[in-house]
Amino acid sequence: MAESLRIGLIGLDTSHAPAFARLFNVETDPEHLPGGKVVTAYPGGSKDFELSWSRVGKFTDEIREKFGVTMVDSPEAVAEASDLVLMTAVDGRAHRALFERIVKYKRPTFIDKPFATTSEDAKAIFKLAQANGVTVMSCSSLRYADSLTDALNDPKAQELGKVVGCDVYGPMDIQPPLPGLFWYGIHSVEIMSYVMGLGCREVRVATSEKFDLITGVWNDGRMASVRGNRNENYSYGVTLQREKGAQYVNMSNNKRSYYYNMLKAIMGTLPKGKSEVPAEETLQVVRFLEAANESKSSGKPVVL
Repeated sequence: MAESLRIGLIGLDTSHAPAFARLFNVETDPEHLPGGKVVTAYPGGSKDFELSWSRVGKFTDEIREKFGVTMVDSPEAVAEASDLVLMTAVDGRAHRALFERIVKYKRPTFIDKPFATTSEDAKAIFKLAQANGVTVMSCSSLRYADSLTDALNDPKAQELGKVVGCDVYGPMDIQPPLPGLFWYGIHSVEIMSYVMGLGCREVRVATSEKFDLITGVWNDGRMASVRGNRNENYSYGVTLQREKGAQYVNMSNNKRSYYYNMLKAIMGTLPKGKSEVPAEETLQVVRFLEAANESKSSGKPVVL
């Protein structure tokens, strides 16, 4: 890898794209990240998803004019001109096809949330990456909130014992044509998965017009819940259930932005051929959301 990485963006239909370009390219920004620069981008966009096609032009202009990024006409052109690819396309349904187009260039690739919208696509991406020796990483930026990582590592809180469960809350808007809870549900489920780790065996959902209450049961008997709301409350938080007490985390109070912490983790691992987020955990998040959609529809628990 070059000392200063050439970074390419694929998909300019989300606010993440200009935010990432700003942190890498604006040296005067308080959260500027050294070590790389966004040099090229492919606008992309999904024609059947209004929140995708309606925003591509705006974000493309912003990234070109404010951050001096060169636009190209294909994902392949981005990969060819980059050392590191950030797939920021907002439509998780498109990620498998986009990755299939660039994998031959063997660039370490971050795939923004949601990694995929089916377990089939998620497994196919990782299988293709492994077969071609490409490191892939995916996550929601919420897992890197200072408030959460500080709470998990707080020595005083650890006196209450290990975490035996958690209760997460956050927005859970639904945006067709993305399937069910894959739009905003990814953030709260990622928080839960980060806290609980691997081993979820069962998911069940209670739902109403404004809320979804998702419960997960782990192989060792631990339980966690996600309360998703559609009532214009866009705050996130989690109560960590420890052996001897509970620990509340307001995830709006952070020293650094979610994006800064996540991009710093990406830069510290992906260029070295490593991912800080295990593939198994990403697959669990996708399957959890998939199962939650199934349970919401059927009213019955779903075994993962």
